[in-house]
Amino acid sequence: MRKLRNSELERLNVEAFKEVKKTPLIVILDNIRSLNNIGSVFRTSDAFLIEKIYLCGITACPPHKDIQKTALGATESVVWEYEEDTLELVKRLQEDGVKVLSVEQAENATMLNDFKVDSDQKYAVVFGNEVKGVSQKVVSASDNVIEIPQYGTKHSLNIAVSAGVVIWDLFCKLSK
Repeated sequence: MRKLRNSELERLNVEAFKEVKKTPLIVILDNIRSLNNIGSVFRTSDAFLIEKIYLCGITACPPHKDIQKTALGATESVVWEYEEDTLELVKRLQEDGVKVLSVEQAENATMLNDFKVDSDQKYAVVFGNEVKGVSQKVVSASDNVIEIPQYGTKHSLNIAVSAGVVIWDLFCKLSK
């Protein structure tokens, strides 16, 4: 087996990316501190044709060299917007018919592998601060809370890893 060169991957250019049909999924970053995590979420969102990213609270916005270091240009392809108040954004999206899912460890959370999507529904997933997680107010306002099953000794995953796992899972479920 031979590794493919980048020129053989047939990736979209930025203009084509902006025109292609997107996955009906919005990513909300709630007070993310790490610029590298933000850039990684942009890159994952590009890979799976995410409709939009909302950067909320203290989450830094492009352009920034430390975001760009991990985003590798995805800040140019993925549509993004800054919103100061995550809770207000959640309520506005819900008024527009979007189902909001917080990614958190919470009472009565639905395990990601058990979460069923409605293929006619648009979703937004909220990822929280590296230390405090998704704020309780946002968790309480969410339509559902999904949790990534974990079986080892650690209590959490890095935000970029969590985003990769959740976005991939929902992309697969929504693409069926």
